[in-house]
Amino acid sequence: MTDALKRLSDEGVAIWLDDLSRKRITSGNLAELIDQSHVVGVTTNPSIFQKAISSGDGYEQQLADLAARAVTVEEAIRMITTADVRDAADILRPVFDSTGGQDGRVSIEVDPRLAHNTKATVAEAKQLAWLVDRPNTLIKIPATKAGLPAITEVIGKGISVNVTLIFSLERYREVMDAFVAGLEKAKAAGLDLSKIHSVASFFVSRVDTEIDKRLDGIGTDEAKALKGKAALANARLAYEAYEEVFSSDRWAALDKAQANKQRPLWASTGVKDPAYKDTLYVDDLVAPNTVNTMPEATLEAAADHGSITGNTVAGTYDASRAEIEAVEKLGISYDEVVQLLEDEGVEKFEASWTDLLKSTEAELQRLAPSKG
Repeated sequence: MTDALKRLSDEGVAIWLDDLSRKRITSGNLAELIDQSHVVGVTTNPSIFQKAISSGDGYEQQLADLAARAVTVEEAIRMITTADVRDAADILRPVFDSTGGQDGRVSIEVDPRLAHNTKATVAEAKQLAWLVDRPNTLIKIPATKAGLPAITEVIGKGISVNVTLIFSLERYREVMDAFVAGLEKAKAAGLDLSKIHSVASFFVSRVDTEIDKRLDGIGTDEAKALKGKAALANARLAYEAYEEVFSSDRWAALDKAQANKQRPLWASTGVKDPAYKDTLYVDDLVAPNTVNTMPEATLEAAADHGSITGNTVAGTYDASRAEIEAVEKLGISYDEVVQLLEDEGVEKFEASWTDLLKSTEAELQRLAPSKG
């Protein structure tokens, strides 16, 4: 069943699960996925927590205790989410130890409402790292314009970071630059660079969803022939940029100081269009030193019928550039699409966080001890 996942791991792709809930932790399901499905990390986001906590499964006692203490809803959510991340980090600790800190990681995101506030993002990242208090945590910072200096600052303090919501190649290069600048700050401060890790979450399926919609609107045979190609082309060109940056002279100085490369992480790898193979963004994005974070349905599909045939990124760069150019020639602006996707990504996480605040507040009120 898991031969395809083993082959994927053997090709240098770290398999992370894009989901977390208390039930997954307490039932032994997460431990089972690590043991049987080659899962070596976990990512979370506001939407994942909103879904998990709103389901109520396993959170009742902690919510009742928090209600008894009359904590604010923001504090309640942070207590709940950091507890889940801490427990998941403990389950993944053997993986962290055996991979020298590269994997066995659990990601937790700064409050998405701070996405355009550098100072608050840095403060929240420090607070989250302190609250979870596990060396195998990654603090997620969105790749907005305000997020870039926050990445440098947080990395410079020795905190490992998962940069999220990257859609454009230009922004990805800015993210790598922010990461390298952060390592240079950490080095100047005398920190041990070998202990600092980072991944850059490059979103995949949403690019096809938006561009395919526009190609359908054009409706010509030429447009239809380009459907389902832009997301892979974009991700593959991101890997080309990664190879360039981490073979540069600037990087060589950090490499000598035992710095770790910031791995590209393929995010949003669940296929949205049923016309495409459900393992498309797994099979066709195999390259060394990458991470693929999958929702469970994609993980199961990859285990069952994934087609892992070696590196599927090398040698694709010219064709990928041609595919992006062909889309642009039809009047679809790449820059406009990726900016829209970034804006929507931040808005979706903000909306999920707001929903989580509302549903948690309702639970705290329901469970609050009567004043009598």
